Amino acid sequence: MDAIDRSETNPAPLHRFLLPSAVGALLFLVPLYHDGAWTIALGIATDTLTRLIGNAMPTLLLALISLSASLSIAALLLPRWRRCCERSSLGRVFLVPLPWLVLRTLGFLCAWLIVLETGPIFIWSENTGGVALYQLAGQIVTIFLCAALFLPLLTDYGLMEFAGTLLQPVFRRLFTLPGRAAVDALASWLSSAAVGVLITISQYERGFYDRRDAIVIATNFSVTSLPFCLFVISFVGLRELFFTTYATVILIGLCCAILLPRLPPLRNQPRHDSQGYVTHAESVDTPAEGPPSGSAFSAALDAACQRAAAGPAPAAYLRSAAQHVLDIWMGLLPLVVLLGTLGLAIAEFTPVMEVLAKPLAPVLAILGVPEADAAAPALIVGFLDMFLPAVMAQDIDSEFTRFVVAAVSLSQLIYLSEVGALLLRAPLRVGLRMLLLVFALRTTIALPIAIACAHLMPGAPAIT
Repeated sequence: MDAIDRSETNPAPLHRFLLPSAVGALLFLVPLYHDGAWTIALGIATDTLTRLIGNAMPTLLLALISLSASLSIAALLLPRWRRCCERSSLGRVFLVPLPWLVLRTLGFLCAWLIVLETGPIFIWSENTGGVALYQLAGQIVTIFLCAALFLPLLTDYGLMEFAGTLLQPVFRRLFTLPGRAAVDALASWLSSAAVGVLITISQYERGFYDRRDAIVIATNFSVTSLPFCLFVISFVGLRELFFTTYATVILIGLCCAILLPRLPPLRNQPRHDSQGYVTHAESVDTPAEGPPSGSAFSAALDAACQRAAAGPAPAAYLRSAAQHVLDIWMGLLPLVVLLGTLGLAIAEFTPVMEVLAKPLAPVLAILGVPEADAAAPALIVGFLDMFLPAVMAQDIDSEFTRFVVAAVSLSQLIYLSEVGALLLRAPLRVGLRMLLLVFALRTTIALPIAIACAHLMPGAPAIT
């Protein structure tokens, strides 16, 4: 499909680009100091909504997970409900392949065991199922409701095109990515990894990224949020080293984003999709990535106004937001509860992580990391959940080692309980093996950088 001919299109008035984009940027991209910490407006809205829901959150979570499983099973067994789903957008939510239906059902059973505190203790323990249901799933309910409601302001009215045109040369040269990925990166960095993945998937489904670009962006730029970084760094007792630790995380993130797209498995991902999605090169809505005519700023403004002209009207805007919320709540909540609970149970009740980490301990010792035996499992367990490394590192005496664990864990990105679960059910066809490989590569790149930065701290042990 050919790109839009700008000479034959009528751009929107400038205010149609500026007003929604300014609100979107304010909500997602502008740091705000609130209650003694740096966050963004989306984070404030999410926290406010969480407080409003309060003690009703467990009931709400159980209701949503129960609806997800029961209506998905009904779509399989009841012809009338199935036909209703097939004729509407509900089909995308409830007509799921059998493996996903089984996972939703198991997530439903797991949630009830956690709430009732019955069955095996490794399911409903406060350190396993309690974390998965009340913390991880609870965050998904509020974050995705706010994100889905306001995300189109960031993506559908020209801001992505404006940034994409201006930053195209830099992002293509450094990261082999389209310039519009810069907005993805910034929104992820300041809000949350889940929001970053949601933006990437949305842009892929609309044809702004090809499959390879979308996978690279989701696995390199959907980074842990600034507020969560502050929380983790404080949790491991390094609040006074926040800026040093966070600068290390930024350095690691840039190095991974430059190197990983040039290494397998990301380098080998096909650009063309076989599932019916329009690829980046074929999209009718991607003028921002074409060669600019005239000044870069004029081309960027032109592309932004073209996109704003095609932005959704209020009714379509609300329908799309509702679809995204329903899709995430029904599809992701049972998966997060199930995978989060099982992953945390493996880390808490079995020696699996310690066994897997044994080969890493001697390497850490050679690199001069104190308490290497305690640090090694903390670096491995991050694949299951983003908060587990901080929990395991909290009791490590060495500030040097806690710095390394915090910096690496905040850079690993592929957390099975959140980002991993999102990617597994996304239309990108990302498998568990690829996620594990990307996690291993990110850890391999991050570890020496974190150790080198830790050795620059005053009082750091010498390398032997």
